[in-house]
Amino acid sequence: MSPIAYRTVEVDGLNVFYREAGRRDAPAILLLHGFPTSSHMFRGLIPALADRYRVIAPDLPGFGFTDAPDRSRFAYTFEHLTEVIARFAEVVGLRRFAMLVFDYGAPVGFRLALKHPERVLAIVSQNGNAYEEGLSEGWNPIQAYWRDPTEKNRAALRDFLKPEAVKWQYAHGVADESRIAPESYALDSALLARPGNDEIQLDLFLDYASNVALYPAFQNYFRTHRPPLLATWGKNDPFFLPAGAEAYRRDLPEAEIRFYDTGHFALETHGAEIAEAIGTFLSRALAAERSAA
Repeated sequence: MSPIAYRTVEVDGLNVFYREAGRRDAPAILLLHGFPTSSHMFRGLIPALADRYRVIAPDLPGFGFTDAPDRSRFAYTFEHLTEVIARFAEVVGLRRFAMLVFDYGAPVGFRLALKHPERVLAIVSQNGNAYEEGLSEGWNPIQAYWRDPTEKNRAALRDFLKPEAVKWQYAHGVADESRIAPESYALDSALLARPGNDEIQLDLFLDYASNVALYPAFQNYFRTHRPPLLATWGKNDPFFLPAGAEAYRRDLPEAEIRFYDTGHFALETHGAEIAEAIGTFLSRALAAERSAA
């Protein structure tokens, strides 16, 4: 089993932490995490894929062990996060790669694909949404903030940052909570509790509206460039509904859709099954690319 290396690289003055495993000359897969977690969520998936792929999982700015500059010096928008990840990919030598996108990682990855479609070999979406029908009622308080960005509506979202809310995101829809490692939500909560991080997260809640506005562009990218796509979806996700996974077939009729009887963090409970599905999918995608070359 390929060991995981824990590294930090400077990207335009920002120290970006990432996990890496696998041979540098192997086909690459970029893993992009979401809220409220970090690359730690991929701790089990990375070694499961690293025998065949170069696997790289960075922490987004403001998350995990990547720098979290003060909001006065760094704009916490999804466009800015994408710019950092695009440069990160260049710095670590990713020229063409598959992507696994989860939660916030989906709009970052899809924005990256819009900017550089030639870099993207294939996409795995693990509860990574690109369709309005995928948004559940759990988004209602955040959508209220989009419509009316008052201090009152901003303050109402602070409950999402509390430790009990973070744990709930891991546990909701999970049949056996003993499958969830407690260090997962404990680490997330500890990093969210850093001074000033609450305001960073609230800024990103507000800017998520810009991702929804880009859904038509993401969908046009799918239709135009037709990347191979696998959706692996925890069907009991309280935020991203199964309809969001099924909608990919509207633009990519050959998309593979797999549902698992679990919640938002499907890798916590179904990591082995998802790793196997990803490995099979990527093998086919690589074979198809070699055949077309």
